[in-house]
Amino acid sequence: MTPEDTAYSKERQQMVERQLATRDIRDRRVLSAMRTIPRHHFVPSEYRHMAYTDGPLPIGSSQTISQPYIVALMTQMLRLEGDETVLEVGTGSGYQAAILAYLASVVHTIERHAELAEHASQVLSSLELTNVHVHISDGSLGLPEFAPYQAILVTAAAPEVPQTLLSQLDDGGRLVLPVGGRLGQVLERWERRGSEYTSESLVPVAFVPLRGRYGWQEGEWDIY
Repeated sequence: MTPEDTAYSKERQQMVERQLATRDIRDRRVLSAMRTIPRHHFVPSEYRHMAYTDGPLPIGSSQTISQPYIVALMTQMLRLEGDETVLEVGTGSGYQAAILAYLASVVHTIERHAELAEHASQVLSSLELTNVHVHISDGSLGLPEFAPYQAILVTAAAPEVPQTLLSQLDDGGRLVLPVGGRLGQVLERWERRGSEYTSESLVPVAFVPLRGRYGWQEGEWDIY
């Protein structure tokens, strides 16, 4: 552990105790992951002193690293047990993928911005998270070549749930994503049972748009 890691360790523990455990994050495995994964490694150097604050931070390419509470909440909603193959849409900094990698067997994560994907891959590799595979692609299409997935997590807002992602869910699998436009979104969880899907709307959130064939097109986001 570097001196910087040691210095940030106390802040990370305080983040878990004050921002997560005092709210509705009850999954012990999720809390353990949030205590373990060094969030400051995924934050640009100019914002590193804010890595464990209760809010999102910019990471470049008009993208953000989500608020720690939202990362923990979405992860908890997946109800991971450890043996799952997970798909993440929207790698961004790689932090959410790292949390998922701590809790699942295999993680495939997709990013449309090559520079973000490459940087995230480097950070994940430096942390020896060898069960994460970073792909540069249109995340709204998913990755059918590795399907089915027991869990799918989307870290950008879609106008509606992409059928391409629902079709890649395993029987009993869960899909968590924000749905809505620039003026408001709701976090939804979808579950597959055979050929049937059920959904529930949970909490209001604010995410950047999901771009791609089954996401928001350029210019559309601004009018909603």
